[in-house]
Amino acid sequence: MSATGTKQAQFKQMIAEAAGCRRCPAMCERAAVLSELNGSVGARIMFIGEAPGRKGADQTRVPFSGDQSGKNFDRFLASIGLGRRDIFITSAALCNPRTESGANRKPSRTELTNCSSFLRRTMEIVDPALVVTLGSVALDALSAIEPHHLKLRDAAAKIQRWHGRVLVPIYHPSPQVLTSHRREAQQLADYKVVARAIQQV
Repeated sequence: MSATGTKQAQFKQMIAEAAGCRRCPAMCERAAVLSELNGSVGARIMFIGEAPGRKGADQTRVPFSGDQSGKNFDRFLASIGLGRRDIFITSAALCNPRTESGANRKPSRTELTNCSSFLRRTMEIVDPALVVTLGSVALDALSAIEPHHLKLRDAAAKIQRWHGRVLVPIYHPSPQVLTSHRREAQQLADYKVVARAIQQV
């Protein structure tokens, strides 16, 4: 079997395991967003988000799609000439975390720990040269694979070395972040740093 065929077989097995995962009681009614729709296992660039959104990926089964965060993400990618075909994208938590009222919430530390083996294995299979984290939850989740002391506020849009790879932490493309923490012009500038990092790998 070719290297690509081996990767695809390993990824298919992991998809099945994630679909059957019951480690997080609060998420057992929701399905993991992990499939060939995440991108090519041969991609050199991996983006990592926080978790599937209730109105987005939890419905579409495609990370960062179907909601405003997804529209923003696609626009930012296009600003540096990237498309979905060029990347693999996954999340620190593969299922959508919700409050009792049904609203999105951040995944708990336990939920992130439960999902960390899937993130680690995904990274081993895809083996990207460049990792781009979208938001602080995704950046912090990397510590379960290889410890680091990076904080988004200080490390945002700065090219780092992590776990033998190039890492660029940037902000999440949600409307809330765009309004309160990192406006459009700043995020577009952050993606230019991603473009520079691509030239280094």
